[in-house]
Amino acid sequence: MRFNGKTVVVTGAASGIGRATALAFAVEGAIVYAADIDEAGLAETAAASNGTIRTARCDVTRTEDIKALMDRAAAETGGIDSVFNNAGAGGDRAPIDEIEPDGWDRTMDLLLRSVAFGIRYAVPHMIGRKGASFVNTSSVAAIGPGYSPTAYAVAKAGVLHLTKVAAADLARHQIRVNAVQPGFINTNIFTRALNMPEALEAQAKAAIAMMSAQAQPVARGGQADDIAQAVLFLASEAAGFVTGTSLLVDGGITLGPRHSWDPETPGLFEALEQMAEGAKAE
Repeated sequence: MRFNGKTVVVTGAASGIGRATALAFAVEGAIVYAADIDEAGLAETAAASNGTIRTARCDVTRTEDIKALMDRAAAETGGIDSVFNNAGAGGDRAPIDEIEPDGWDRTMDLLLRSVAFGIRYAVPHMIGRKGASFVNTSSVAAIGPGYSPTAYAVAKAGVLHLTKVAAADLARHQIRVNAVQPGFINTNIFTRALNMPEALEAQAKAAIAMMSAQAQPVARGGQADDIAQAVLFLASEAAGFVTGTSLLVDGGITLGPRHSWDPETPGLFEALEQMAEGAKAE
């Protein structure tokens, strides 16, 4: 019960990582405000918590919605202890030589601007709260290309830098700010962006889980609860000496190419050795 009686706000809580994290906070005693534009999904989240989660419709691309969410949580409970800025989607999928300004701006509004203003409008309600903290959702896509569409990757890299500068800004208030960087997690973030039928979406998620299990040292697909547990750690007093940093929760996918961790996959040097041995045998 690390969060017993504490007020926690979770955005993007209707499904996936947001839902798992909202439920995990609730299990540990938090008063959780679960926010999303998907009201049906929010109802399912609340039902899964046996009614202990409070829901709020919030479009995080609208700053007035974000402010109303934070103001409501504080007004009803006396303040805010933790915020998980998590809402997001895959964003515009076009490469840099094809993307249009509107697509770029929509992606940045959803994935980066929303985090900035999630912090901005929560801070007045967090000052003076012992152990107050933010956790922001970044991604392995922030590390380099190949993990996501371009605009998504740039926005998630921005979240990492925002986390650092916000941690510096808010140190005077004793408010910590950290980020979590999920790897390939078995959620619907990218399948939803492709407007897949529900049955095909389920097949796609299963395929992603299978492929990711083969692409990383931890040989299984990542689950939303893997990220939820990392978020709870960063938000808890156990991480009281941690601020301005990020936690990679990626199954090791960013460690390096497959040959760096899989002894069955030869690297360049091993391949050359095999070629030399083959030549000698001939």
